[in-house]
Amino acid sequence: MLRPWKLEIRIDKELDKAIYLQIADGIIADIQIGRLEAGSVLPGSRSMAVELGVNRNTVVEALNVLINEEWLVSKERKGTFVSAVLPVSKKQATEAVPVQQQSVDSEYYQIRFDDGHPDSQIAPVAALARAYRQIFNRKSKWQMMGYTDEFGDVQFRKAIANMLNHQRGMHIDEQQMCVTRGSQMAMYLTAQCLLSPNDYVMIEHPGYKPAWKAFESSGATLLTVGVDQDGLVIDDVLRHLNTYDRIKAIYITPHHQYPTTVTLSLQRRLELIRLSNAYRFTIIEDDYDNEFHFGYRPILPLCSHLELNNYVYIGTMSKVVAPALRIGFLVTKNVALLNKIGALRKIIDVQGDTIMEQAVLQLIADGTIKRHLKKAHAYYKDKRNFTNGLLVKHLKEKVDYVIPEGGMAFWIVPKSDVDWEGIDQQLRSKSIKIILPEAYSINEPVKGMRLSYGSLTKVQLEFGIVQLAEVLS
Repeated sequence: MLRPWKLEIRIDKELDKAIYLQIADGIIADIQIGRLEAGSVLPGSRSMAVELGVNRNTVVEALNVLINEEWLVSKERKGTFVSAVLPVSKKQATEAVPVQQQSVDSEYYQIRFDDGHPDSQIAPVAALARAYRQIFNRKSKWQMMGYTDEFGDVQFRKAIANMLNHQRGMHIDEQQMCVTRGSQMAMYLTAQCLLSPNDYVMIEHPGYKPAWKAFESSGATLLTVGVDQDGLVIDDVLRHLNTYDRIKAIYITPHHQYPTTVTLSLQRRLELIRLSNAYRFTIIEDDYDNEFHFGYRPILPLCSHLELNNYVYIGTMSKVVAPALRIGFLVTKNVALLNKIGALRKIIDVQGDTIMEQAVLQLIADGTIKRHLKKAHAYYKDKRNFTNGLLVKHLKEKVDYVIPEGGMAFWIVPKSDVDWEGIDQQLRSKSIKIILPEAYSINEPVKGMRLSYGSLTKVQLEFGIVQLAEVLS
């Protein structure tokens, strides 16, 4: 008897795509990457439904789609099998089209090495949905639909402030915080209210381009600061300070530098604080994945040092609760700046999302978030170690890297010069998408690649890294 195929299908109930189509596409993906070979038998629809946590009719509908498209064949009283002759997929049909003419459609990539997104499959989405419904039903309509505080729900801000004080060594209260729709909105508000045309902002290079665009939208000019194994290079900061008069801020990701994952050393942290106070520029600290640190404990933010005078601290709940959840926050003790941010927030987003904020608050209060983080910490640490094993096995002779202390990605640098455009095209032909080095760079692209593991299954990781090793050869 043939051994049944083991399910590795990812279902995201937040997507617009119907669940039966997600199941069908998941099976197609496993056929294309070789997990399901011609003639392989699939589990019965009942067992698939139980394992996936969906209605059996949903599975039957997915199987009917695949049978109709000739990916599968049904044999009476025997089961459902992968076809001996597979159909031509949409991606294969477009391979003859020049790359520049093809539309970039994520549906055609079975494996995507992204920025380091979390796995939506382990997110407490069901608990969040229950809490949201409870809050929605508990509040009267006039309370829900009325305008709210431009800085966000006050009880939610108190809970976040308490978390920052206890877990990240900060010394703040809810009056120093503004809740935003994601960290990018926090970045934009900060840029518009802090910066003016002819101002300069120092940025890490390589670094996070969406933040750069927010700063440039204010009319500010970017000054690059190099990054090495100890984080941003202080000599570059000093060089800029001695050259330009209107340096208003520096943007940093010191906990796990984006994209290289290195941690800013204590000596450089203290020197940067001293320079910020002396030259009166603001440190914009983006702490995008503080919760996922696998060492003894996370490094405390720069703004946990009481001597730092000028800072904006930016964080997000998206990686803590669910990737699709757009709740971020910013903290500053600059009262005038915070008032400007609140006024601008009120113009562009007068209503906010107080129901979602109260729903997340409920998950914090009942311990759901704490339990999820404990589970997620072990889950991502195991996946990091698994990915490291694959890199040692398949890429040790081809790339250099340091095992990251946290986050959800490795930074790998080929030992020799490579044609990234050529590599990208070869991987696309295998239905694998990477982020090219130019995405982190200004002018001359850096040489490294951010290899994420958070949102991929172990099967996808192994297949993707094996294929990467082949094209790097």
